[in-house]
Amino acid sequence: MITSTVPIITANLQHFSRPHSNSNDPYLRRTIISLLHKNRNDLKRLHSIHGQAIKTGTSQDPFVAFELLRLYCRLNSIDHATKLFQCTQNPNVYLYTSLVDGFVSLGSYVDAINLFSQMVHKHVLADNYAVTAVLKACVLQRALGSGREVHGLVLKSGLRLDRSIALKLVELYGKCGELGDAWKVFDEMPERDVVACTVMMGSCFDCGMVEEAIGVFNEMGTWDTVCWTAAIDGLLRNGEFNRGLEMFREMQVKGVEPNEVTFVCVLSACSQLGALELGRWIHAYMRRCGIEVNRFVAGALIHMYSRCGDIDEAKALFDAVKVKDVSTYNSMIGGLALHGKSMEAVELFGEMLKERVRPNGITFVGVLNACSHGGLGDLGCEIFQTMETVHGIEPEVEHYGCMVDILGRVGRLEEAFDFIGRMGVQADDKMLCSLLSACKIHRNIEIGEKVAKLLSEHTMIDSGSFIMLSNYYASLGRWNYAAEVREKMEEGGIVKEPGCSSIEVNNAIHEFLSGDLRHPERKRIYRKLEELNYLTKLEGYSPATEVALHDIDDEQKELALAVHSERLAICYGLISTKAYTTLRVGKNLRICDDCHAMIKLIAKITRRKIVVRDRNRFHHFENGDCSCKDYW
Repeated sequence: MITSTVPIITANLQHFSRPHSNSNDPYLRRTIISLLHKNRNDLKRLHSIHGQAIKTGTSQDPFVAFELLRLYCRLNSIDHATKLFQCTQNPNVYLYTSLVDGFVSLGSYVDAINLFSQMVHKHVLADNYAVTAVLKACVLQRALGSGREVHGLVLKSGLRLDRSIALKLVELYGKCGELGDAWKVFDEMPERDVVACTVMMGSCFDCGMVEEAIGVFNEMGTWDTVCWTAAIDGLLRNGEFNRGLEMFREMQVKGVEPNEVTFVCVLSACSQLGALELGRWIHAYMRRCGIEVNRFVAGALIHMYSRCGDIDEAKALFDAVKVKDVSTYNSMIGGLALHGKSMEAVELFGEMLKERVRPNGITFVGVLNACSHGGLGDLGCEIFQTMETVHGIEPEVEHYGCMVDILGRVGRLEEAFDFIGRMGVQADDKMLCSLLSACKIHRNIEIGEKVAKLLSEHTMIDSGSFIMLSNYYASLGRWNYAAEVREKMEEGGIVKEPGCSSIEVNNAIHEFLSGDLRHPERKRIYRKLEELNYLTKLEGYSPATEVALHDIDDEQKELALAVHSERLAICYGLISTKAYTTLRVGKNLRICDDCHAMIKLIAKITRRKIVVRDRNRFHHFENGDCSCKDYW
């Protein structure tokens, strides 16, 4: 039976009914604070106690006000906390600090910074706790200017630059790219223990200074789990996935036990590298370590299996999660979209809504991508319309990009071009590249010219966009225009990202570039490639030289196509694994039409399943067909 304590609260305070006379009564203060502690998890009862405090005149007692405000913030009732603060006469530094903390915990970083500024203007002397609280807001908001002002205040007011303040300043300067200032604060710290070194190392990683970060790591006298995990995470954030995995192995050798955050970081590396076997081993190792598969870990595992090509295992894990949140659904919807299981992704989105799990922006990116990959134009438009009207989510550039891709892929090019003109945001280069690619596929020169002009005038354009623009002109035989684009690219110091493919064999990742001759098994690889060229031509394969967009003759184009990186990776897989073993290849760029046609035939001839993950999606090749149905 559940018994309400509200009558007890009223009874305990009944005889203190006259305000003003009892506002400083220590017994009354202790009684109210004790009741607040007993009911700290019940917002409704806190309201009742607050009401009695007002009646008895104790709501202005600084200790009572502090406890009430702290508990309101703890229960995410920031509105009540703010009203209480506003009604408090001459709030002290503890009340200011408590409310600043409350704003930070709810993500209202600007409000936290503004409240601290108000405190300074009201001449309330800040202490170390208040400074640490506002610096945390500055870090999360990347508010370098405000952070510098707080730093100056600390120096001017004679506040001791204690360890907690120094650590937050190091983190702030690192996050904001001011590594020199971070080093200066760090060097002035009298005690630089493992925690301080970990923060400094993180600042180096934040600024892309990988070797400096590793230098800090190596100079530490002791290393704990948090330190190792921060080093692994920093390497991954800087694209050093193999080094991150090597550091995880070193961590094991040193006998340091990983935690769930460590495992999530390592699973992320496996996802990026497409290292399925290693990911499976790590999953098994997690079981041996007794790591609980909560929603956080489950999301990482689902993401790893789906990104590494085993969508069935990802789905099995998803089904096993008893309580699913939005991130769990997002991982699964995104995975299904990548594998071309468009209707399954849309159906799962519907199931999510039925379960009353509120979608977010990431959800819509996943489900709209699914519609794009599946050619579901009308359904994609319908889902996009519900974002704002039903779910109250304002579309961002990623969502507009998905819509342009959806319309472009189904040939609604004029509608897509008009859509860009009506958007509430400026089109980015990726969006324009998507439409330009669609114009090339659907041979719409008129709209293609308009899009190419917009893209060439775009201020923010990366190497991939330059190549797309050059390739578009080359596809029309306009070699002079294509050359001009590449010259502009060279003048800007922009380097083309080389095509690179990788394959995992016996828990090792083997990488190949186009025409690569570095691999120790290169002779066997190229013999296998010659054999496949012969066998596929018997099956009717003819090199699609029109996709080799260079001003060279067809024979040279054929040679260029024959040594694309994904073909070399597949050949290595064929000579290194048992017959009928599934091959899983990752490529950093979009797979070309010619390689796509050839791999379908290789899968048929060798009776293998070949899974290729390119920049856009997964392709499951089997028995001469591809899961994308030649739509990618």
